[in-house]
Amino acid sequence: MEKLTNRSVQVDRSPMTFGEKIYLPAIFKGLTITIGHIFKKNVTFKYPEQKRAFSPVFRGLHILNRDEEGRERCTACGLCALACPAEAITMEAAERKPGEEHLYREEKYAAKYEINMLRCIFCGYCEEACPKDAVYLSETLMPTHYSRKTMVYKKEDLLIPNPKNHGNQ
Repeated sequence: MEKLTNRSVQVDRSPMTFGEKIYLPAIFKGLTITIGHIFKKNVTFKYPEQKRAFSPVFRGLHILNRDEEGRERCTACGLCALACPAEAITMEAAERKPGEEHLYREEKYAAKYEINMLRCIFCGYCEEACPKDAVYLSETLMPTHYSRKTMVYKKEDLLIPNPKNHGNQ
């Protein structure tokens, strides 16, 4: 029969020697491997006490950002929703009314902004597409939920707290 590869090895069927019969070489070989693992660096972490450092390119939860005056940066241009390959972002635009200049930076704002975290693949394209730096991905891990409804993050969940209101509380 012709060999397909040259990796096959002929099995040695000669009788075992005295050293092989008492299995001492195999036992010592196994012990050296075990002792070698004792001095190697641990690959596991004791999680609650020790936390692993994030990779520099890690992408966590989405955050809707505010400007220096506490106004919403999002202008509801829709570029983040267009850039999202998973179609996880939905938004509805609205016009800013007179007297709301302290709430919204531009004349148009996102009245409704939702991210379906069940669809999101954390690619970061929404962050790259935003011309106003309104959305960015933080280093926060996504919490777990028990229902699908809670996995759709609304604008109120995503928007960073207003520093002016936070200071008054």
